[in-house]
Amino acid sequence: MVERFNGRIAEVLATTRFDSSQSLEQTITRYVQVYNQHIPQKALGHIAPIQALKDWAEKRPELFKKRVYNLRGLDASRIPGPRVGRKSRMVATAG
Repeated sequence: MVERFNGRIAEVLATTRFDSSQSLEQTITRYVQVYNQHIPQKALGHIAPIQALKDWAEKRPELFKKRVYNLRGLDASRIPGPRVGRKSRMVATAG
């Protein structure tokens, strides 16, 4: 799924002209939200990634430390630098 996301975001980036880094950041953040919450994925049985994660959490709650819910933006646990005031969006503990 990572390769599919990278291919799709590459299309968006190649066909869009950004007037600032803020505009680029907003576009990527919106696309991550749309991709994770609205675009069904064949590899997940034609459901969106957030729904697949919710279904997994319901079936195997022992694997999750936190409740799965829709959050906007990028995964704070993957962003380098200080995390003051930011909640982690990584919820699964098993791979």
